[in-house]
Amino acid sequence: MGMKDKAGKTKAQAKQKMHEGQEQAKQKTHEGQEQAKQKTHEGQEQAKQRGQQAQERGQQTQQRGQQMRERGQQTRERGRQNMDDTEQEMQDRFNQDYDA
Repeated sequence: MGMKDKAGKTKAQAKQKMHEGQEQAKQKTHEGQEQAKQKTHEGQEQAKQRGQQAQERGQQTQQRGQQMRERGQQTRERGRQNMDDTEQEMQDRFNQDYDA
């Protein structure tokens, strides 16, 4: 084998190795892109779940607020009824005392 043949073979091997390196780089880039897409998708799903949970907590808070308002209204109504009853009782006693 002559020097020229050896140089040509070495050059061909170098080209082959360079080509293999480029292919490996492309493959790694592709894998990295796929992983990035997957992580993005997972992040979006997690964000969506957190949003739904927050919305549910907001609805529960609104329901509790409504229940508290209703209880407050019932308490005020009972208070008014008790005052009305007390006034009626006082009026009845007054009438009994002066009717007798």
